[in-house]
Amino acid sequence: MRSLNPDEAELWARVTATIRPLSRESLKPGAADHPAVSQPAAKPRRPLATAPKASPEPAPGPGTTLDGTWDRRLRSGAVQPDRTLDLHGMNLDGAWSAIDRVLEQCIAAGDRVLLLITGHHRPGEAPVRRGRIRAAVHDWLAASRHAPLIAAVRGAHQRHGGGGSLYIILRRR
Repeated sequence: MRSLNPDEAELWARVTATIRPLSRESLKPGAADHPAVSQPAAKPRRPLATAPKASPEPAPGPGTTLDGTWDRRLRSGAVQPDRTLDLHGMNLDGAWSAIDRVLEQCIAAGDRVLLLITGHHRPGEAPVRRGRIRAAVHDWLAASRHAPLIAAVRGAHQRHGGGGSLYIILRRR
């Protein structure tokens, strides 16, 4: 085993200065100055019986709550969208308003699957700006007033537009 060069020793000293011991036993002076390779690790302590309860986990965001059956059906194209929104030709503000309005309609009607057509990203030279709506959709949905009612956002099957479309799956009410 090689020894540390001066730069590594200085870095190691800064790292070990921030370490809190796991046990309540005091450390021997100078024990943290050099890494001990041959010493066994301290035994982990048993948690106290009166440990504080963990805070409730936050509600999952869009994209984290579908089961395997839903995902299989989406990948195979077996899901038929209840409603479709095509964003072609819209600017960012118009697209955001249209998404919000259609989500409200879907929720009121009890629809579960919205097909959102954003268009494929087509790279181009500046000043052509393409794909801004598609790039913003996930952030919009996460910040939307409807976010708690969105179960997941998935890429659409080829028969529904493939890479240029998204499925928005709403929670059952």
